[in-house]
Amino acid sequence: MSRPSWHERIRAARAERAAASRTRVRRSISQRDGARCVVDGRNLLNFCGNDYLGLSQHFAVVNALQDAAARDGAGGVASHLVCGHHALHDALEKELADWLGAPAALLFGSGFLANLAVVQALLDDESVCVQDRLNHASLIDAARLAGCRLRRYPHADPEGAIRQLRNVPDGLAMLATDGVFSMDGDVAPLRQLALVARLQKALLYVDDAHGIGVLGPDGRGSVAAAKLGTAEVPLQLATLGKALGGYGAAVVGDADLIGHLIETARPYIYTTALPPAQAAASLAAVRLARQEHWRRDKLADLVARFRERASGAGLELMESQTPIQPIVAGTDHRALAMAQSLEQDGYWVAPIRPPTVPEGRARLRVTLSALHGVGDIDTLVVALQRARDRSERMPDGARPLTTS
Repeated sequence: MSRPSWHERIRAARAERAAASRTRVRRSISQRDGARCVVDGRNLLNFCGNDYLGLSQHFAVVNALQDAAARDGAGGVASHLVCGHHALHDALEKELADWLGAPAALLFGSGFLANLAVVQALLDDESVCVQDRLNHASLIDAARLAGCRLRRYPHADPEGAIRQLRNVPDGLAMLATDGVFSMDGDVAPLRQLALVARLQKALLYVDDAHGIGVLGPDGRGSVAAAKLGTAEVPLQLATLGKALGGYGAAVVGDADLIGHLIETARPYIYTTALPPAQAAASLAAVRLARQEHWRRDKLADLVARFRERASGAGLELMESQTPIQPIVAGTDHRALAMAQSLEQDGYWVAPIRPPTVPEGRARLRVTLSALHGVGDIDTLVVALQRARDRSERMPDGARPLTTS
């Protein structure tokens, strides 16, 4: 028997990625201080994180983490259904459900796990999952692993969604979409999609990882901003690791569906519970997000200022009113060159390349935080102009300093 060599296959695949400027490297952060961080020994102003409200280092959040760790230890000990479900988990689930106006919530170790759990627990090989073409990879993988029929519609196209649902008239149907799209920053047309789901008797599931804490009344996310509730969106995902500054996620919604997930969702049943100390930190963050409206107000002002300055500088923006503000570069090489230029000037902005985004749509993914100041925005735009001009003169073959 002659089998191919794994090492040869891996080397060949890496060589292909290198030739296309699509290798990925990790950066080591040794220190964080607000919006600044020390990366591989360099002090940079961070414009590529998802700490939208600036809560990851808030003293109340950190104190809650430390106090709970001192009492309850560092780990989750066991799965929730064995002996890992702690009173702090319960308190966080109740707080999230109350905040988002839903009957119940269920914690998961990550948003990726939560999406796997929802789709796999609710769909089978006789079901269909209809998804936006730009959905997060976890939703696509979830449908593939569930064994259901996966159908994808053009981005933000409710008519495309209803056509796909009509093409598969039998079996249970789920319509799944991001609330805020992580690479474009735009918001899904949720009211139209809710109507499509109702007409086609499909369950509408919204992954609102980038909307929770940022959009809607009291920061309740894109679903609330669209004036929808559990009746129209029976389940939604709320991440704890972006605007709330922690780690983990929760699925929030209909009590019967949540109960079904508790008893059947493999990514919930067969994994260790989130550490209670992390739940305590997220509980503190949720309460701050609910109460401190100034964070969202400041963030909205920064977004408006950035768009005004960037547009005036002739930078190619996308249609986003959220803290995710992509600057279109086009080619992979140009995105890498611009990121390198920005880092030389003291700014950390990640270049995003295919397959994360479509071919020919490489970009700089600028993300804003309440930790940034007005001056940070203005100097970033100047640096982006300079990066654009430098990239037009840089020879081919530049290598990535930041990745996605």
